Amino acid sequence: MKLRKELWFGFSLMAMMLLALAIFTPWSSLGNGHLGLIMLALVVVAIMLGFPTAFTLMGMGVFFGWLAYRSANPPLADRQILDLMVQRAYAVMSNDVLIAIPLFVFMGYLVERAALIEKLFKSLHLAMARVPGSLAVATIVTCAIFATATGIVGAVVTLMGLLAFPAMLRAGYDIKLSAGAVTAGGCLGILIPPSVLLIVYGATAGVSVVQLYAGAFFPGIMLAGLYVGYVIVLAKIKPSLAPPLAEYERRVPLPPVAKILSSRGRNAFTGLFAAVTNARAAGVPLRTVLGQLIVTLLPALVIVAMLGLTFHLATAPAALVDTTGLVEAGGAVAAGSEEQSSGLIGQPAEEEAPKALGSAAEEPKQDPAQATTAQPAPAAANDAPREREPIPIWFWIVLALALAATVFLYWLWNWERLEIFKMLLGSFFPLALLIIAVLGSIVFGLSTPTEAAAVGAFGGCILAGCYRYLAHWRAGRNSASTSPLWTTVKELGAIVKDSSFLTAKTSAMVCWLFVGSSIFSAAFALLGGQELIEHWVLSLGLTPLQFMILAQFIIFILGWPLEWTEIIVIFMPIFIPLLAKFGVDPLFFGLLVALNLQTAFLSPPVAMAAFYLKGVAPPHVTLNQIFGGMMPFMGIQLVALVLLYTFPGIGLWLPQTIYGK
Repeated sequence: MKLRKELWFGFSLMAMMLLALAIFTPWSSLGNGHLGLIMLALVVVAIMLGFPTAFTLMGMGVFFGWLAYRSANPPLADRQILDLMVQRAYAVMSNDVLIAIPLFVFMGYLVERAALIEKLFKSLHLAMARVPGSLAVATIVTCAIFATATGIVGAVVTLMGLLAFPAMLRAGYDIKLSAGAVTAGGCLGILIPPSVLLIVYGATAGVSVVQLYAGAFFPGIMLAGLYVGYVIVLAKIKPSLAPPLAEYERRVPLPPVAKILSSRGRNAFTGLFAAVTNARAAGVPLRTVLGQLIVTLLPALVIVAMLGLTFHLATAPAALVDTTGLVEAGGAVAAGSEEQSSGLIGQPAEEEAPKALGSAAEEPKQDPAQATTAQPAPAAANDAPREREPIPIWFWIVLALALAATVFLYWLWNWERLEIFKMLLGSFFPLALLIIAVLGSIVFGLSTPTEAAAVGAFGGCILAGCYRYLAHWRAGRNSASTSPLWTTVKELGAIVKDSSFLTAKTSAMVCWLFVGSSIFSAAFALLGGQELIEHWVLSLGLTPLQFMILAQFIIFILGWPLEWTEIIVIFMPIFIPLLAKFGVDPLFFGLLVALNLQTAFLSPPVAMAAFYLKGVAPPHVTLNQIFGGMMPFMGIQLVALVLLYTFPGIGLWLPQTIYGK
């Protein structure tokens, strides 16, 4: 019965689309542009019927492209459409940006099989045990962290459906809230870099993927924060939906060393310092105590390092621009132009130009001996050590806040929190280093996305190998089993083999979509469909705000029956040419689209995230319950979309700061 309702919904959408096409198409004066619109409607209907998207796009594109060529030159239509297919396929194959897709996907599958997500979820759950709705909060945070290591939505939802969903149900959480937390958190990989969607959009719209990654960073954090805030508020208002954990579930078992040292005081920080001075009396080796103390001091060392870097950047001497060489080479006018460019920050360029030209006119009147003796002076002045800038007031505020946070942290630092921190060290921080190395090198221009993806895939392989080795080493310490190294090598080979196979499947799907989309968009342009849509939109007399609302509304509605891949490759080539007409930045538009397109995974009847979760959920959990749990999170996405449009700096501040975008 449920399946019948979903089928009725899908058939109703298709019937309305075909009815509108039949009513509004001028059949008596049918032109090529109208054929383009018919092709667009038929593609959507065919995809909703379940035909393969890539081959549907190619088939429709070839047929309607042949009609376009035939209307202009019938004898050459066959050859021209075949040439178009070859050229478009080759253009996709030679696109360097797309190389990053299989590498990032491969890294994601390796990290998924590295067996650290379970440890990460457990450590985050224990760290947030006293937060309302702690299990749901830990689920969303784990999904957000995992999303930065892989853009594969299905893998995140499925894995968290196996780990977090049963844990929440056992703890008495509401089924809808639990399902919503898993599906919404799992879909964060669509927006948070390294998102495959952003690579596909960048390649389609001709926007820098590096700048898209930088721009999507803060909107992704904002959306995850809104999810967490909603769960905490809901759990606080209605504790029955997310009951607090029992006391025994919050407890962390202490190892023997910690049990011995805990007798010297509840605070681990002061207890370890006291044990260093008298370790023999405590009955613990000094080396063990020092190791525990170093682990305890790691947060303080990180804070000190960040403060030192902030101080260095805040007081760095102002950079001087030396134009002496330009003047010596007879480039006084060039030097003047350099001064004009600085006039944008200081004085007007009109005041600076006469001075530069005047100095150029007066220079030949100087005595050559004086000129030769006077010229080295600026170089000597530039070589002299420059004084650092005065310490700004905001640095003292940051310093005070950092010191207060450090004191508060170590005041709460008991032995259980030390064990939780050690669990995070073993699960979160290795993954965080990999993420920082990959995304940091992209955002700060140290490497291209393709190069960083290659490094990430290699790092994921090393991470998977290290975790499997540690697991076998710990399991075999007290048993005469096979060598952990040899077992790890065999397992790593199987992991790489499975990951390579899944990567090939995913990458082939995306690349064939690009080929089909390229042929389809070429046929659409040949028929004049793009021009017809542009004339229609411009005839409406929309303001930029109205155009953005209309575009995002259409994308939101398309997210119900279609997946994000189909929306990007079919409809973005239609929207992108219109952006220049309304003065919309393609980078900002891409961030709004990425945030909006998460609805494609959270909205029925497609809602692939719901089907991923249903595939691993207990039998008593129905699809309607999963859909019901996703609805509030869809509303939160709309709130995030409004916030991003109202405050564009959320997405544009980082690209503008780093690249001057």
